[in-house]
Amino acid sequence: MLQNVGMGLALALSPMNILIAGAGVFLGIIFGALPGFTATMALAVLIPFTFGMDPTQALTLLIAVYVGCMYGDAIPAILLHTPGTPGAAATAIDGFEMTKKGRAHEALIEAIISSFWGAMFGVAILFLLAPPLARFSVMFGPMETFMLAVFGLTVIASLGSKNMIKALISGVLGLLIGTVGMDRLVGFERYTFGVVYFQTGLQLVPVLIGLFSISQIFVMVSSTKRTIVDASLINNIKGGGFGLKDFVRYPRTYLRSSVIGTIIGIIPGPGGNIASFIGYNEARRASRNQDEFGKGSREGVAGSETANSAITGGALVPMLSLGIPSNSVTAVLLGGLMIHGLIPGHELFTLRGNIIYGIFFGIIIANFFKLFIGLTCAKYFAIVAKVPTNILSVVIIMMCVLGAFAIANSMIDIFVMLSFGVIGYLMRRYGFDVPPMVLGLILGPIGEASLMRGVQIYRGLEPALLMIFQKPICLVLMGLAVISLTTPMWRARQERKKAAAQQNQ
Repeated sequence: MLQNVGMGLALALSPMNILIAGAGVFLGIIFGALPGFTATMALAVLIPFTFGMDPTQALTLLIAVYVGCMYGDAIPAILLHTPGTPGAAATAIDGFEMTKKGRAHEALIEAIISSFWGAMFGVAILFLLAPPLARFSVMFGPMETFMLAVFGLTVIASLGSKNMIKALISGVLGLLIGTVGMDRLVGFERYTFGVVYFQTGLQLVPVLIGLFSISQIFVMVSSTKRTIVDASLINNIKGGGFGLKDFVRYPRTYLRSSVIGTIIGIIPGPGGNIASFIGYNEARRASRNQDEFGKGSREGVAGSETANSAITGGALVPMLSLGIPSNSVTAVLLGGLMIHGLIPGHELFTLRGNIIYGIFFGIIIANFFKLFIGLTCAKYFAIVAKVPTNILSVVIIMMCVLGAFAIANSMIDIFVMLSFGVIGYLMRRYGFDVPPMVLGLILGPIGEASLMRGVQIYRGLEPALLMIFQKPICLVLMGLAVISLTTPMWRARQERKKAAAQQNQ
């Protein structure tokens, strides 16, 4: 093994491999920053260009693009309230609030530092514990995945920044929207109204772009402000550096969210869409400044971005060890792996160990490139907040239309995007939170599909639900779900008691 590690390090440190890692990260950041252009699309486009490359160089390029995308999606989320991917939706909650307060540069710095720590933790776990963690992922059957989705849904109670009832209503609406399409058990059409497009359900990316981006454009257009932030704060956006303390500002949050992101990344299915929200919620629960979350909390950005980036290492564990892709990105990476004659499994770590460890070190190099680009360019990214809203609105609309259309080359996706833009604007106007709807829309189909598989395996709904009480992982997730659901209620009760005590004084 040590020989393979040494040979892999020598491969990774070759000038060409270093250049490829840097170029991959740069391309990934660009793709991640464009709404609708996901890491999956970026990898699918680049795979044909790797045919003539050495396997180590080819996989380093593809994974470096993946690494870059996991940070790039935070840039529009923070500056424009436009998540580049679903995983950045949680980052937009506090990131955009920081931008409105003239702290865009600070938010971008925290995003890159958090992304770096999360990704490095994921790589460390991938490097040291790939085989045992891969075996752990096999333990997640349909009922475990169902309970994970249920646990994720309980986060909705904490996402209601002003009104928990409205947050729950928003989450239920997301769950209902997620039922559009074909029933996963009997194949019966639901809420399609005879439209063929709806048979496969609503595409997540156009809905996401509409709820966050188009609704934000409506807000910008209806506002009298010429720029996103107040004129008195614009000059402060470019200023502000970073010091050593910024790298260790929230060590507990970095570690906690890294563990969450890595574990969820290992589990096939959920991916960063769940990890970022759970990382954000746990950061909020453990924070001493819980009241700042949703109003521009830097720790909120750290919690979501760390978890969002930690899934890169976790998602590669089952893909490289067992050939099981955890999400669509690793499915494309698996194809790239096999195109170059690399078969996942034990032989990949023994007979081709020099290549696989070369890829591991390539990921580490890519993360340092990401850190360098993020820290040096953050102040230039932040200048976007100084662009007049009338110009910015036109540019964002063009990007959104292009991103929505690129998903499936369908004009209907554009109309879906615009429709949900109106819905998102009305929700904001009447005090309903958008993130709970997005979380319900993401987790609803995952939970339903897992439950239906359990019904088929255990021959009935009742036996499937009873299996939850017989599986240790399900019981742990059930306990976490109860804690996640009751904690906001207990906190609200304590705040009411505190307010009442202050009034009596």
